[in-house]
Amino acid sequence: MATPLATRGCLLASRGPPYHAAASSSSSSWPPSSILQLGSRPSRRLHSSSPQVDAAAAPGKSGEYQPSFADDLLLAFFRSKMVEVRVLQSLFPPLLLVLYKALLAPIGNGQLAAMMLARATALSCQWLMGTCSVNSVTLPDGKSWSSGVFVEKCKYLEESKCLGICINTCKLPTQTFFKDHMGVDLYMEPNFEDYSCQFNFGVPPPPLDIDKALKEPCLDICTNARRRRELGKNSSPDELGCPQV
Repeated sequence: MATPLATRGCLLASRGPPYHAAASSSSSSWPPSSILQLGSRPSRRLHSSSPQVDAAAAPGKSGEYQPSFADDLLLAFFRSKMVEVRVLQSLFPPLLLVLYKALLAPIGNGQLAAMMLARATALSCQWLMGTCSVNSVTLPDGKSWSSGVFVEKCKYLEESKCLGICINTCKLPTQTFFKDHMGVDLYMEPNFEDYSCQFNFGVPPPPLDIDKALKEPCLDICTNARRRRELGKNSSPDELGCPQV
């Protein structure tokens, strides 16, 4: 007759080792599918974000730095706005123009003011006109002042490629500005063959009807002039003039 202890041992032996069975069962199902799914999400996010990084980096590779961008921007601004004299006024402090005209312009019949403007122009306007230097000019009474500025090759004229733009947005507004707001006469003589320009501070400009700059024909680089030549519409002297003047 079996004892109760022997009977319990037989039952445990018939069931098998519960610890190993549980361990084997847990090891066969590890890791759970939910953890695998969580672990796979970061890899999918990284994979989908890599094309965005390449797309953002693509413009940087193809784009090139333009060192003359600021100059082009300023030239475009002056080309469209310089026809208005008030734009030139805005470049100076409010009281400077009034004091300059009242205090400096009358000294020495305007000689001091003209010489100062020549030097200030040569120093501060090379970004717009190109290389320039101070030289001497002859006044109507025969005197000579060092109040001229010679522009070797005007960048504004060369890039605009138009005689009318030079006359209407640079020459005439600038002459009017220095006379009316600074009390100094200015006569500008652009050369439309080599694109140089002579500033004559202290010299009054001639009347418009006899100003030789307004009688010049269109520039050779003007696209409209070339088109008129091809169409044969410039046979008369009047048709040689720039239609923008």
